[in-house]
Amino acid sequence: MTHSATGMLIAHANFAKGFRGGERQTQLLIETLSQRGYRQRLLVRKGSELGRRCRGIENLSVIEIGKPYALHLGHLKGAGVLHAHETKAAQFALFGKWLLGVPYIVTRRVDHAITNNAFNRAIYASATQCVALSEAIKTEIRKIVPETDVATIPSAWSRLETDEARVRQLKTRFEGKFVVGQIGALVDAHKGQAILIEAARILERRHPDIQFILLGGGSDEAMLKAAAADLGNITFEGFVNNVGDYLACFDLFAFPSRYEGLGSILFDAMQFDVPIVASNVGGIPDIVHHEDNGLLVPPGDARALAEAIKRLYGDAALRERLSARARDELDAYSPAAMTEKYERLYRR
Repeated sequence: MTHSATGMLIAHANFAKGFRGGERQTQLLIETLSQRGYRQRLLVRKGSELGRRCRGIENLSVIEIGKPYALHLGHLKGAGVLHAHETKAAQFALFGKWLLGVPYIVTRRVDHAITNNAFNRAIYASATQCVALSEAIKTEIRKIVPETDVATIPSAWSRLETDEARVRQLKTRFEGKFVVGQIGALVDAHKGQAILIEAARILERRHPDIQFILLGGGSDEAMLKAAAADLGNITFEGFVNNVGDYLACFDLFAFPSRYEGLGSILFDAMQFDVPIVASNVGGIPDIVHHEDNGLLVPPGDARALAEAIKRLYGDAALRERLSARARDELDAYSPAAMTEKYERLYRR
């Protein structure tokens, strides 16, 4: 089904430095809209990884711009709507509305408190539509603009690919191990890897066959490696492009975030039938329902995390029940489901 007859040009803006969950979701949305026949334009910062990955998508032009971004508002000419995917883009969108009259949608992906000042209130109040990934994020938006309509559109699973040969190599490498995986930037104040390291320390002596694999890089990498230096049950893999190959090898996915807007990587774990233990914080409970499709533990509680991991390690039937229930819910989190919700907003 295509919608090219609408004639609408959709502009997207995402000025993030790196490529994390929000950028992966931006790419997914653009790809799915392209398959449906929409013309699109993507504005990114110079040298953007998102821009690099999106080049070659049909009916999409990628435009790299430098700071100050507001000097490049001319690139919005002809757009029917601008979709702002992060904070800098939302600021850019407000100027586009003021100066060129381009309507915009702003998607907020984090559940941080929003500084309550006139400029931030204007960003959300002036949007044609505000979108939150979770109820926790919606609450934060409404704290500064109580009357603004906020739609909830969760992220989608990411169509991660696997290479059978590389999967076999990884399974051989970790043969005989019960693999507990964690994927995320190595920023402990956000993703809570120090909690996972402490849980690994609790479990190491009695359950030496439980192996923790941490994927990602970040500002706390040296600190976290130092904290785990005396442990033999933790492997730091660094940043990898073949995330799907690792998910295919995980027996359990641990997500000990200290805060989280939603946690789109959880959908990918679900798609790979990997049972989940996660923090009961932010938007995570929107996805993971305790004892139904995963286990939730209090944030910052290494002992509770270790106990949940040990419970799943020893109960294959529970692992299967949780992952099967999660699999049953995946259609609601497909790229198509996410895109259809945004399409309705664009048309309106």
